[in-house]
Amino acid sequence: MILFDRVNKRYPSGHQALTSLSFELGAGEMAFLTGHSGAGKSTLLKLIMLMERSTSGQLLIDGKNLSRIDRKQIPYYRRNIGVVFQDHQLLFDRNIFDNVALPLFVSGLRPRDVGRRVRAALDKVGLSGKEKMNPIMLSGGEQQRLGIARAVVHKPKILLADEPTGNLDPQLSEEIMSVLNKFCEAGSTVLVASHDLELVSSIAQRLLRLEKGFLVEDKKTL
Repeated sequence: MILFDRVNKRYPSGHQALTSLSFELGAGEMAFLTGHSGAGKSTLLKLIMLMERSTSGQLLIDGKNLSRIDRKQIPYYRRNIGVVFQDHQLLFDRNIFDNVALPLFVSGLRPRDVGRRVRAALDKVGLSGKEKMNPIMLSGGEQQRLGIARAVVHKPKILLADEPTGNLDPQLSEEIMSVLNKFCEAGSTVLVASHDLELVSSIAQRLLRLEKGFLVEDKKTL
């Protein structure tokens, strides 16, 4: 599903963000991406989202070479990817239902199908019955779960999470990881960038560790 083959990313400033990066994640596989600040975690995720382009090497997503996707095709490509952000990026001028429904309206889903998909996504993250509330009324953990519901409502093949537990206490962090794991079990490929090594080491999943743009460790935790 995700294949990095000797991928390099060098910025115009001269900064080498990733060097000869190679690894593969299969469909339905979950992995944690760790490393120090500036190790290249965010750059790696941006390459998958096509927010950045690699300098050299090959990056294949579901068999498609991203270097061959032109700018006009990017919005369609991104429909197969869900993204969970640390700061949620919720719309506080809209209710919970509208926050989750937004990706569906953007992709042109028929209105009669939107309600069913939104309620199903909210049910999966434990927010059933709250669709008319404003996100500001939710706790930090609930807001993060809302962000996950929005990321998965269009049933993406790949789910990316960038520091999804960064502002949460240990108990809420475990809850969020449990929610992400459910989507992995449902068949999505899940890649989680996190600096919380204690939390990551307590979960039986694959660990990819970056250091100064190099992949220096690839192992199974526990």
